[in-house]
Amino acid sequence: MSRAGRDTLPVLQRMFPEAKAPLVRLLPTGEVSFRGLGASFCDLHAFLRHLHDTSWYGHLHAHLEEQQVHVLVYEGRAVAAASEQHHGEMALGDLLNVFTAGASLDAYELRPEVAHALSGVSQRVWKVPPNEGFTGVLTGPAGSSLLRDGVPFARLEATFEEGVFPAPLRPQTLILPKPLAGWAHQNYALTLRGRDALNPITAVHQVFKTEVGAFALEFIKHLGSGRTPADYALRHDQPLHDLEPVLNALIKGGYLRAE
Repeated sequence: MSRAGRDTLPVLQRMFPEAKAPLVRLLPTGEVSFRGLGASFCDLHAFLRHLHDTSWYGHLHAHLEEQQVHVLVYEGRAVAAASEQHHGEMALGDLLNVFTAGASLDAYELRPEVAHALSGVSQRVWKVPPNEGFTGVLTGPAGSSLLRDGVPFARLEATFEEGVFPAPLRPQTLILPKPLAGWAHQNYALTLRGRDALNPITAVHQVFKTEVGAFALEFIKHLGSGRTPADYALRHDQPLHDLEPVLNALIKGGYLRAE
């Protein structure tokens, strides 16, 4: 991009210009949606479910003394995260840990195209030119530009080496790591009742469809094939906090057992 073209773009002000993590350095200011949420009065899982149900776009900032965790949210789904020690899924785990320990949580709304462009920011710049139709962040020593479908729409005064942070076509949901959501990474086996639930000619199948619905039927088929809830969440962009009560109901109903 020419300097003249870059200079005509609107400049987004950064919230954390001194941060080390690339994602955090690039986070722009946003309108405050929630401020000062805490574990003493706010259920984090219920809050994340609310963001998912409302297809919210923005970033979450949890802070407790020197500990800082940032999570980028796209369509109500956590798609990127960074803390002082980690990035990605492990940083999402840090959010849960610091919130439980007493952190204050703020939520800042972002425009959907901004959240999408930032969703591919990782720990290193890709030293390749942007392809045609590129969506993501174009970086360089003169600053960074946000692009959507090959068209620049904003810039930030964040300098990196020459390269790109490409955004995925559809940003993938982050899953809590195994130490914090072991149930999601575990395998489950169908019981005899569970196998009957998958057989359309059985009475159990009809009861199952009536009581738990088509979604649970698809979910139990997935688990019965030897795959995990975490794998299902990734394949179907389904948050874990929606899957856990369904899994518990299937186990309690005698359809599944943990292996």
